[in-house]
Amino acid sequence: MKTLVTGISVAAPNGLGVEDYWAATLAGRGGIGRLTRFDPSRYAATLAGEVTGFDAAEHLPGRLLPQTDPMTRLSLASAAWALEDAGIEETGGGGVVTASTGGGFEFGQRELGNLWSKGPKHVSAYQSFAWFYAVNSGQISIRNGLRGPSSVLVSDQAGGLDALGHARRQIRAGTPFVVSGAVDGALCPWGWVSLLASGRVSTSADPERAYLPFDTGAAGHVPGEGGAILVLENEETAGERGYGEIAGYAATFGPDAYRRVIELALADAGESTVDVVFADAAAVPELDLAEAEAITGVLGKVPVTAPKTMTGRLYAGGGALDVASALLAIRDGVIPPTTNVTNAYDLDLVTVPRPAHLRTALVLARGQGGFNSAILLRRKD
Repeated sequence: MKTLVTGISVAAPNGLGVEDYWAATLAGRGGIGRLTRFDPSRYAATLAGEVTGFDAAEHLPGRLLPQTDPMTRLSLASAAWALEDAGIEETGGGGVVTASTGGGFEFGQRELGNLWSKGPKHVSAYQSFAWFYAVNSGQISIRNGLRGPSSVLVSDQAGGLDALGHARRQIRAGTPFVVSGAVDGALCPWGWVSLLASGRVSTSADPERAYLPFDTGAAGHVPGEGGAILVLENEETAGERGYGEIAGYAATFGPDAYRRVIELALADAGESTVDVVFADAAAVPELDLAEAEAITGVLGKVPVTAPKTMTGRLYAGGGALDVASALLAIRDGVIPPTTNVTNAYDLDLVTVPRPAHLRTALVLARGQGGFNSAILLRRKD
């Protein structure tokens, strides 16, 4: 049974909504800049990809605002947009599988600040769940009456792909449709310190030189917020609808298993070649080299791109956004660019939009700690 993506929504630093994001991406317009959510001057890193133009009060009832983190609000709106795009109105049997890296970090910081500075009476009762990793899945399920399977995956940058892979399993088990993907971010002082502790965040103050995967100037990534929520259905219920098929998925663990995850995803899809690779693009020299060697070792000279250079790494949201980008690339016959990068490896790195007839696309993601994931997308026949 084929699993098709029938709905897509995007909330990214360079575009709110699918078509705004896609137009900006093809034009090479980035959304990375100096942090505005708080004053970053006391920290080593000052750049981030922030989602702008979203007013939660315009999209959600007022009762939800006090009980939700900014990323949960964005997730709720994105889920509604994805369901609308898929044309789904009867939601009762549907499921939801999302991914998260830190849960409601900003909400948690505020309430713990209240605890330390004012005392327990000033801590919101909603802190009991608003910080939790599974909060987006729970709130999406409640808001849309989704009574099917509900779960959350936690595997850092690989999480968005893992969520979609698990959603595909639910479709194959008989769930009529699943809302899946990830919207993630922790752009608050508490979250920022946690991100900097990885040692992989760029300290450059130049938005065009801060995030340079596969480049001799690579010195870490730029964090961002946002991602994509997608709707998955089986081919029978989807009918003529659908952006493309999730044809293959695999996950491995360990730094030496990255090549293996590519091979497993191809085998799962019954494919031996792909038309384009959306790379993880860590911008850490040894990780970039390992990724380049894994890609060329399995696939040879294949077009590779990393449009996340325009948004920053969105953690769990990053893989989901790459899947959305790959499906749009297949739809429109164009590979989006990797901006600001001079290729330092033996890769066919796409640095300007490249027209191409695309039947398949491979999306790769790695999470800190050893998580590796891959999804093979195929054009809907």
